[in-house]
Amino acid sequence: MSERNRTVPRVGMVGGGQLSRMTHQAGIALGVDFAVLAAHPADSAALVCGDVTLGNDRGLDDVLAFAKAQDVVTFDHEHVPEPVLRAVEEAGGLLRPGRDALRFAQDKLRMRTRMSELGAPSPAWRAVTTTEHVAAFAEGTGWPVVLKAARGGYDGKGVWVVATQAEAQEVVARAAAEEVPLLVEEKVDFHRELAVQVARSPHGQVAVYPVVETVQRGGICHEVIAPAPGLDDEKATRAQELAIEIAHALDVTGVLAVELFETADGVVVNELAMRPHNSGHWSIEGARTSQFEQHLRAVLNLPLGSPRTNAPCTVMANLLGGEDPEVYRRYLHVMAKDPEVKVHFYGKDVRPGRKIGHVTVMGDDHQDLLERARDAADYLRGDGQ
Repeated sequence: MSERNRTVPRVGMVGGGQLSRMTHQAGIALGVDFAVLAAHPADSAALVCGDVTLGNDRGLDDVLAFAKAQDVVTFDHEHVPEPVLRAVEEAGGLLRPGRDALRFAQDKLRMRTRMSELGAPSPAWRAVTTTEHVAAFAEGTGWPVVLKAARGGYDGKGVWVVATQAEAQEVVARAAAEEVPLLVEEKVDFHRELAVQVARSPHGQVAVYPVVETVQRGGICHEVIAPAPGLDDEKATRAQELAIEIAHALDVTGVLAVELFETADGVVVNELAMRPHNSGHWSIEGARTSQFEQHLRAVLNLPLGSPRTNAPCTVMANLLGGEDPEVYRRYLHVMAKDPEVKVHFYGKDVRPGRKIGHVTVMGDDHQDLLERARDAADYLRGDGQ
């Protein structure tokens, strides 16, 4: 769709968050032209990318105009409305992943319906519009149950664990007032949460990363351990195969993150994301090809890189903002104490609980690595000074 003659392709990413920022870094090494559509000049990627368009990254006019200057368009979030995506494709824009695939990451009702059609292991679920629907569902599964907004939720937002019909009534009433469709799911009895990243190119080549363990608190990912410790080979292989099957079935182009519950009987699909994902940040140092480079390779239909690990174990800890905004001055102590810790900052203003960066450390012992990563993240946040 680009109107300029170029010797290298031009990739445009819609959204200016940290995923765009880190994809831009990968694009530098690949030598591709990389552009960002950012909503604000202070967005994470807008601060570092040399080719930034400021505009509404969910609005028809701005997304369409941005797409016309790109050879391929991809995304750092799933919030571009479907009519906008349709208009870009009808105008000749190349979206990767395409609109037909993205709808399953945008709408949990569509995703759950498709997972059921594919026979993918999933929680019991149903669409609900009334408290009576929720209560009837809970009669079969037992309380508590999980209510989810079908669209727009992330980092624990749009997810409510309710233990009674009265608690469900509050959520249903709020969703009805905001015209947000809901679904209810059984509360899965799981041992831990896992995730798999798989990249798929337009001609169907795939590269799958090791299964990782994600440590969630309050609906927010705090740590990732790669590979997931103690996961037996059969279960790990099945999780990877499941991710590949979903990527093919949904015709995904780019990186697909499949979030899973590990249960006594196997793995259960929790969520999907069709973009680089927090659970794959470890791959920047920990894999031969990072998820960000892999995503660019896939959307450009380049041969995919090796997802092999660079160490027996890699731990990533998210850095959440604390009360003290002066984070940079604490670098000195973290780097001096543990020179092997890698620190990544996203250029965001510090606010309590906001993801402002992450730290990564590699080695042999995941417990030791967890302690070191937590220590660095806690100190950078301002805890324990």
